[in-house]
Amino acid sequence: MSYKVPGFRHPNLPRNDLGYTTKDYEGAVSTLCAGCGHDSVSAAIIEACFEMSIQPHRVAKLSGIGCSSKTPTYFLGNSHGFNSVHGRMPAVATGANMANRNLLYIGVSGDGDTASIGMGQFVHAVRRNVNMVYICENNGVYGLTKGQDSATTDVGSTSKRGEPNALEPIDLCAIALQLGATFVANSFSGDKKQLVPLIKAAIAHEGFAFINVISPCVTFNNVPGSTKSYDYMRQYMASSNAVDYVPDAEEITTDYAEGTSERVFMHDGSAIHLHKIDPKLDIHSRRSALDLIHDYKAQGKVLTGLLFVDEDAKDIHETMNTTKTPLRNLTEKELCPGKAALDRLNDLYR
Repeated sequence: MSYKVPGFRHPNLPRNDLGYTTKDYEGAVSTLCAGCGHDSVSAAIIEACFEMSIQPHRVAKLSGIGCSSKTPTYFLGNSHGFNSVHGRMPAVATGANMANRNLLYIGVSGDGDTASIGMGQFVHAVRRNVNMVYICENNGVYGLTKGQDSATTDVGSTSKRGEPNALEPIDLCAIALQLGATFVANSFSGDKKQLVPLIKAAIAHEGFAFINVISPCVTFNNVPGSTKSYDYMRQYMASSNAVDYVPDAEEITTDYAEGTSERVFMHDGSAIHLHKIDPKLDIHSRRSALDLIHDYKAQGKVLTGLLFVDEDAKDIHETMNTTKTPLRNLTEKELCPGKAALDRLNDLYR
C-alpha cells in the first residue's frame, strides 16, 4: 500500500526566505495511529525548519526502530535519511557527522530505542557532544510491539493492560544533564507553542541538543492512570520558562517586565528569550535543573521548557580538530602527506 501527500496546496501559502512553503518541508502521509503525538512532533519540526529557512537538502535525518523512528518519513521528504538498527541511531549519526560536518543532523528516537537497547549509544553521543538535534518521542510504552511498559514508565502508571508499573523509571533529561549534554529541554507534543521554539533553538545550538518530548500513545497508553497520557500532561505539566526563539535577522525585543526575562545567544548569533516562570531555575546550572526536576516530580508534576544550555561548549569537531572538508572531497594531496612526513613520524619512534 502506498501513501501520497495530495499535490494541491493553496496558491497563497506563506513563503520563507528561500521562497519555499511548508509543503516543501513535508514528507509522506503518516501511517501512525490517528491522534498519535509523534505526528505533532513531525509538524513542529516542519514548522521550525520552514521558519528558519533551512534548505532541506542540507539536512540528514536519522532514526532507529519503533513508532518514533518511523516519523522521519513524515517530514522533510527532500532531505537525506537513514533508518538504522534498533538503538543504533546515535552511532550512525556520529559517523555521518564526522564524515560531513556541514549537514544539519536531526535524530529521532523513542523511549525504547533510547532508554533500553540504545542507552549505551545515547550515552556516548552525549559525552562526545556530537553536533546534532536528538529528539526522543517518549510515550512510556512499546507501541510497536503492542503496549509493554518501557524503561521510562513511571512507578504506578498503568497502560491499557491495567497493571501498574512497579519499576523506577529512567529520566532521560536527568541522565543527559549528568552526562554533560550542552542543551537539554523537556516538552509535550501537544504544546506546539513551546515545542517549535525549542526545536529552533536546538537547531541553532552547536553541540548535542537533547529534547525529550512526552508524546502520548493513543492506542496503548492514553488511559486513566497513565502518566504519559494527554489528560495527565495537560493537568500536571508545568513550564520552567516561556521560550521565544529570535532569529539573528530580527531585532531582539521582549514585552516582559524588567528583571523577569533572560536572553541566551546561540552560536550562530541568534537568541532565545526565556521568561522565568520558576525563579529557582538557572538554565546555566546543571544542579539547578536536576534539583528542579526532582522537586516537580515529588509534586507529581512534569517540568517542561529549556532546562539547561551551555553556549560556550566545544563540539566534537572542535575538540578533535577535524577537517572542515567532507571526507568524500579529500584528495590524495590531503590524505597522503608524502615520504618526508612519514620519515619524520618514524623517527619519533626510533
